[in-house]
Amino acid sequence: MPKEKSKSRRRSRSRSRDREDSSRHRERERERERDRDRESRREKEKDRERRREKDKPRDKRRDNEKSHKSSSRKRRSSSSSSSSSSSSDSPKSPLATSSMKLLQTLEARRLKEQQERQRKKEELKAQETPEEKRARRLREKQAKEQRRRQRMGWDNEYQTYSNEDNPFGDSNLTSTFHWGKKLEVEGLSNLSTKTVEVLSLQKQLENRRELEKVKKRRQERELERQVREDDLMQQQRAKEAVQFREWQRQEDQFHLEQARLRSEIRIRDGRAKPIDLLAQYVAAGNAPLEESLEMQMHEPYMLLNGLPMEELEDLLVDIKVYEELEQGKHIDFWNDMITIVQDELQKQQKKQAENNSMNQRRDGIHQSVVKDVADIFRGKNAQQLDEMRQRIEAKISSRADGVDISYWESLLSQLKAHMSRARLRDRHQALLREKLLLLKKENEDEAAQEEMAIRIKREEEQEHELAQQQTEATEGREDEDVAEDEDDDPLREIREAVNRYHAGNYSPRYIREEDFTGRRLQTEEDEDEQADGVLYDEEDDERRIQTQRLHVLHPERAETNQLTAQEVKMRNEARQGMQGDEAEFSVETTLDAVPQLATDKYRPRKPRYFNRVHTGFEWNKYNQTHYDMDNPPPKIVQGYKFNIFYPDLMDKSQTPQYFLTPCPDNGDFAVLRFHTGPPYEDIAFKIVNREWEFSYKRGFRCQFHNNIFQLWFHFKRYRYRR
Repeated sequence: MPKEKSKSRRRSRSRSRDREDSSRHRERERERERDRDRESRREKEKDRERRREKDKPRDKRRDNEKSHKSSSRKRRSSSSSSSSSSSSDSPKSPLATSSMKLLQTLEARRLKEQQERQRKKEELKAQETPEEKRARRLREKQAKEQRRRQRMGWDNEYQTYSNEDNPFGDSNLTSTFHWGKKLEVEGLSNLSTKTVEVLSLQKQLENRRELEKVKKRRQERELERQVREDDLMQQQRAKEAVQFREWQRQEDQFHLEQARLRSEIRIRDGRAKPIDLLAQYVAAGNAPLEESLEMQMHEPYMLLNGLPMEELEDLLVDIKVYEELEQGKHIDFWNDMITIVQDELQKQQKKQAENNSMNQRRDGIHQSVVKDVADIFRGKNAQQLDEMRQRIEAKISSRADGVDISYWESLLSQLKAHMSRARLRDRHQALLREKLLLLKKENEDEAAQEEMAIRIKREEEQEHELAQQQTEATEGREDEDVAEDEDDDPLREIREAVNRYHAGNYSPRYIREEDFTGRRLQTEEDEDEQADGVLYDEEDDERRIQTQRLHVLHPERAETNQLTAQEVKMRNEARQGMQGDEAEFSVETTLDAVPQLATDKYRPRKPRYFNRVHTGFEWNKYNQTHYDMDNPPPKIVQGYKFNIFYPDLMDKSQTPQYFLTPCPDNGDFAVLRFHTGPPYEDIAFKIVNREWEFSYKRGFRCQFHNNIFQLWFHFKRYRYRR
């Protein structure tokens, strides 16, 4: 064995030496080939330079010959053109000759520029150094390579990469990569290189189109996202605008309430302004009878009598403020008052101008007929004045001859004030009639109530007298009976004691043991009836005491058994899909009181619920061995379905949560607590402490939908092992 191992080691060493020698030999051969290539390239470059040096005088001769030929051609063309122009007698010959000359000059200039460029290029080549020559050739080579890469479909990002300088470390980057194995798998190994290149180019174009599609889809998504953001922004702006309008309305309402409060204070202090009395008059029109009995008996425009010009101007400003704050409410009343105040202001301004002897515009009505016009307006109601206004407007619009337009316009301006007074007067009379009817009705109701009270009092007195007479007669008969039976009944005192014992309910009804069939729990229906006998264990008795104590300490938190329509709908929805192996589950556990952040609108309370427990047989190996269908194994809890109702949740975005805590005294059970925001308190249930199945395929559900928090889960099955 050791000899064989040593032989194998020698063989492996000799093989490794042979491999190293062969690799060294290959490297030497490669270096020799590279040197030969370099030498051949140098020789070729030298031959090219020699040929160029030899070809320089020949090129100069060719250029001279070309220039000589071109000049001779120009002479011939000019002579031919001159001969043709001289020989031709048509009227278009001057235009043709000018166009030909222009073309010849342009062609000569182009050739001259081309020769000049060629000459400069040759001079630069002749004067350049070998380093500049190599740099020029390198630039030309790079430009040629760049054009080749563009034809191959390279992007601008990869144009600067080369075999020596690229981030991929690929020395053959510019050469075409041929993936032989891939071509064999695809069945393209027999195709020519050009065909493979065409196919690869088509694939590159297809990939580019796909990339363009991806970019386009991304741009569309960004555009959609921008549109969504714009929509959200517009919705937010609309919401803010609505909120701002609401704030503005509340602010106007606040200012209106403050103005009314100031008016009430000034009226109460005896320093009321005209606007205060007008506001009180408007408010009394819509107030109930008890608050509007002190309504003024005169029309509201009578308050303007005797007011100076300054107070009228202030009143006009206050009326406009009230009109703006009330936002269209009582608009007709305030417009009529504005018209009347403006009319009174014009009258006082006219009187002041007359007293100061100031020039004023023509009023249209002479002072001698002003009273007659006022008498005409004074005896008519609002409807008649409106008809008169229509006739005056028709007369003004007709523009008939002999009609004094200024007179009728002045008359129309005075008519508007009289119409406003008439409307206010009619409104005032209607309000007075309405209040009078209400007052009469209230007086009739009070009189009827007083008459009814007197009648009831008389009937009560008569009944009292009759009852007193009957009582006296009964007492007389009882005294006679007692006097007769005192000596005859020796058990009278015992009978009275027994009656008092039963009346006081000092002892419950005696129930014999053979008559009692079992423990009967008292329900809410039994509370109104007298129970014959009820047995409670310590836990039930403690629970009843805690419930009664909670009702006494916190009566507002006492739950009622009456369900609302929404809760009934939720309960019916939770009952759907209830199977025969499921039962209602309501083993609730008491929790420590937790302070709730509820407002006065929502009182703290426990949520309603409809829970189900899923029970069944577990047919494992042990139960299959020891039980059958006639003698089934005991049922075990396989899962629960909790449906907690939160219809009045204040913050709908706050999802309810659940917490599972094992019982400290018994590890087989756990407390499942549900928590959410106000106005609902936490609620907890005592369940079996086993591992849950969190797979949705196994029936797990945890969602908050339609104000119902659903938590459905099953337990993992136990596997019997020996």
